[in-house]
Amino acid sequence: MRRQRRMKAPAARSLVTDVARLHWVLSRLQVQDVTHADSLTAMQLLSDAGGLHGHKYAIDALVAAMALRVPAPVLVLTSDRDDWSKLCGDRVQIKDV
Repeated sequence: MRRQRRMKAPAARSLVTDVARLHWVLSRLQVQDVTHADSLTAMQLLSDAGGLHGHKYAIDALVAAMALRVPAPVLVLTSDRDDWSKLCGDRVQIKDV
């Protein structure tokens, strides 16, 4: 029997897709708001990762902060493994897509 897992994603992440796809994706996710604490954590993650900056890293850092606030185990699907190892180390499991 397959164990069902809840998927969480920031609402901002869904902006990179078309409307029909967005509705499909959102119907299968538990969408989470980015909190003030997530923003502060993201800033610290960027600093700890050697001062990464720019919108690309900022978005990854926000998602990383959200991943770190949910109970383990946490699986992150990404096409950019390097950023995640810099931001989270081994605190989340990373799977390439």
